[in-house]
Amino acid sequence: MAARKDIDGSASVPAFYGKELRWRREAAGLSLQQAVDGSFYGVSYLSEIERAQRRMPVDLARHVDQVLGTDGFFERRCEDVRKARSVGQAKYAERVLEAESFAETIDEWCPTVFPGVLQTEPYTRALFRAERPLEPQAETDAKVNARLERARLFGDDQRASEYWVILHESLLTLPVLPPAGMAEQLNRVAVLGRRRRIVPQILPWNGGAHPFMAAGTVLILTFGDAPPLVYTESLHSGVTVDDPAIVKRYQRSYDLLRAAALPPEASLALIEATAEDYRNGKQTR
Repeated sequence: MAARKDIDGSASVPAFYGKELRWRREAAGLSLQQAVDGSFYGVSYLSEIERAQRRMPVDLARHVDQVLGTDGFFERRCEDVRKARSVGQAKYAERVLEAESFAETIDEWCPTVFPGVLQTEPYTRALFRAERPLEPQAETDAKVNARLERARLFGDDQRASEYWVILHESLLTLPVLPPAGMAEQLNRVAVLGRRRRIVPQILPWNGGAHPFMAAGTVLILTFGDAPPLVYTESLHSGVTVDDPAIVKRYQRSYDLLRAAALPPEASLALIEATAEDYRNGKQTR
């Protein structure tokens, strides 16, 4: 049997937290399975926390404190770990941005901008510059790099997660960038679709009423070792929802939205045709 890899607790706050968690668990004589029994989380989830790959949710921290008899130790230090993991990200979005790396399925609705995971560098930079035109270059660069890093979701051809996105048709012709830049942005979505890394659908602008008319961006994530999450975002705030009943309603509404959108193949054809129009000068600012 190969030797288990040790955790370097000096590497970071999350690493220190994970090493302490493993030490306390093993000192109590508990396996990973025994430590999560009675919670909503799986063995792999706790193992990844111990290896500093995943954040400890507050409800799991409370459970662990109770099982290990650690008098609130891990719950009290959740915030320290959260701050240490935050680089170039809005505080309100940190939980879901980390969670998407471990999701089995990701369903997203984007009515006004292309999703962060699908944005090109010029598109991302234009959005940040529009929001904060006087922000120092270094701060903008940090935000742009953090957002582009999310594209790693599509870097592993063996990745098992499914990413499904529904875009409003108006996004295709909204000139955030000059024509060449818009063609590049649309082409990124189309290429990922043709490579079967994502499933994009377009909701027609004249499709009538739909379940998400009153919603901004909505993200629905499911996991193999944790309960599902919903994340909704507006201009300067975001909310993560984990109440099972509410999550179920969002999932039902998304199914109805999916049924109202164009089929994936027709959606890809429309995206590609619009990109070609930009390249040929038929779409202008």
